[in-house]
Amino acid sequence: MPTYVTPGVYIERADAGDAAVAPLRTDIAGFVGIARRGPLDTALPVDSWRQFVSWFGDVTGAGYLAYAVRAFFENGGRRCWVVRVASRAATPASTRRALPPVVDALRVDAASPGVWGNDVEIEWRETNRAQTTADPAQSAPNYVTVASVAGFERGTHVRAFMPPGAPTYRVVSAVDADLNRLYWVNPRRPNRLNYEQPLAGYDPARSLLLESIEYTLLVRELGRLVSVVDRLSLVPAHPRYGATVLAPQVSPLDGLSPRPPLSRRAARRDRPVDEAPNPVTIVDERRAAANALLQPTSPLSPADITALLRPMASQSLPRRSLIGGLDGLSPLTVGDFLGEPASIFDDEETRRRKTRGLRALEPVGEVALVAVPDIQIQPALPPVKQPPPVCVVNPCLPAQSVQVAVPRTPSVGDLPPRFTADQIFQVQQAVVDHCTAAHDRFAILDPPFDVVSRPGLGIGPLRAWRRRFDSDLAALYAPWLMAPDPLMLDDSGLRAVPPSGHVAGFIAQTDLRLGVHRAPANGALNWVQATTLPIDDSLHGVLNPEQINAIRAFPGRGLRIFGARTLSSNADWRFVNVRRLVLMLEKAIRIGSQWATFEPNNGVTRTKLHLTLTSLLLEMWRRGALAGKTAQEAFFVNCSELENPSDQRARGMLVAEVGVAPATPFEFVVIRVAVSDNALEISESGRVEAAS
Repeated sequence: MPTYVTPGVYIERADAGDAAVAPLRTDIAGFVGIARRGPLDTALPVDSWRQFVSWFGDVTGAGYLAYAVRAFFENGGRRCWVVRVASRAATPASTRRALPPVVDALRVDAASPGVWGNDVEIEWRETNRAQTTADPAQSAPNYVTVASVAGFERGTHVRAFMPPGAPTYRVVSAVDADLNRLYWVNPRRPNRLNYEQPLAGYDPARSLLLESIEYTLLVRELGRLVSVVDRLSLVPAHPRYGATVLAPQVSPLDGLSPRPPLSRRAARRDRPVDEAPNPVTIVDERRAAANALLQPTSPLSPADITALLRPMASQSLPRRSLIGGLDGLSPLTVGDFLGEPASIFDDEETRRRKTRGLRALEPVGEVALVAVPDIQIQPALPPVKQPPPVCVVNPCLPAQSVQVAVPRTPSVGDLPPRFTADQIFQVQQAVVDHCTAAHDRFAILDPPFDVVSRPGLGIGPLRAWRRRFDSDLAALYAPWLMAPDPLMLDDSGLRAVPPSGHVAGFIAQTDLRLGVHRAPANGALNWVQATTLPIDDSLHGVLNPEQINAIRAFPGRGLRIFGARTLSSNADWRFVNVRRLVLMLEKAIRIGSQWATFEPNNGVTRTKLHLTLTSLLLEMWRRGALAGKTAQEAFFVNCSELENPSDQRARGMLVAEVGVAPATPFEFVVIRVAVSDNALEISESGRVEAAS
């Protein structure tokens, strides 16, 4: 304690307590697959099915990703991360604007690659939101004194009417609201734009009419208006410059959201933060001569300035279609799903090129479940829909020139290939390796479609597929599920889909409702009608010892997951909930004990760490996650001098030993029924050990 000599009041800082270690969320899934739209090889968080549709589109015959994500939310999931994959042949639809020569490299693209962009049409409309008059008698070539500066700001594109000649165009460089002045040439030289020009040659006896020039971009998809972006400017200095407002989305790997930059969100406070993405982007592809616009030290020629300040050509304004969009699915390979390992010596562009598919999930620390359903894809073309019959107008009614709206059919792209069994195994093994390397997530595996779609072959192929894996961080669920199909690919209205989406949703629901320590089994699945392979008690009796988690129908109880085993040969990690509980504890301890780094390696620090770990395990025991009638039977924490001898402390190491006894689920409950003395006796024998 400090020693006080001078009388007075002193303040000492005292920590109320150390940061406690809290249990972490384990319900967040990561999906990698094929979608109709959306950014490629970028992990985006999705909190609802509606949000997924806005980013990645609805279901498609070319992939299972949309089905899996919808099944995830239908079965109780609340948050997942989605990565869209395609080959490098995927291209966004595009159209070039007929802009002035200096800015003719501004290009309007679909927001993401795919043939969906070919259904997009854009239309420009010029708007004049601000208008005022200028007094020539109180003006100079470098500025004008106006009646009102409302609606004008730095970078505003202005049309000045100077009768009897043609209008002249300038850019506002500064605004003085006190003197009601618009400066064409900034009075402060460091703030000047390199395309400023004084305004001269007007009649001092006649007032000038000034109006701002902005543009509204209307975007239609399949003929339906989907987006209106107003107040766009052609001037780079304007806050609403088109290439800034509609800039391509930046990868959110450095954050946790695909939101636009803060400066752009601040300029749109009238719109929700988590708004749907704009369907188009504007890309600035300036030529070398035009790059001077962004270099204040490089002056522009008068001809370039005149071209820059000229408004959009009239032929650019009518509605135009975007063309050239490609899905890039036919050349899809296993490498597009897996990416490449990056080196610490790679530059940013090389690292971005290698980070594809599954590797896009590596930086996302909150993912706890991983599935790649589309490696199993069985592609199907959408059905051809006949147009509605022509409406016959009653000839007795007066003739009316009513234009009948004809529904448009979405563009159809190429289909992905069917992958071989060896390619499917390669991807699934990579998923298992991904979970092993991260050591904080669990893999949900689907069997190949051919293995579970032919009842005549029996369960032999399914058992052979299971024997390919031995991991405590993965589980195999079978068979495939028949889910409602909005596409109506066949007359049944159902489509066979991998079960990983339904399983991930059910696991997430169990974690949220009961806890990660509860076995995610014996619960009814939603958004499913049947299975591709009926499983009865006899088949289940063969699959369960093989550690294949069966999904089967029970009369009056629906379709249920009736297994919770991992693919591990180690009996300690037999159950999914046990392995995932320990994963969560390891991650929580790793995150919650970071404070101990660089602390003094003495008894006080060891005691604090012991208390921190004990509080976490005590809370988990109270929740029922750990077995034992007392806390001493459920876990132990050792962090004394015995675990930390002097030579180890000299090396700067602090060791704490933690042991837990996870609560394992009852797989087999035997109830004995017997007759004794003319009375029926029923007794429960308790847990019976399962066959290994």
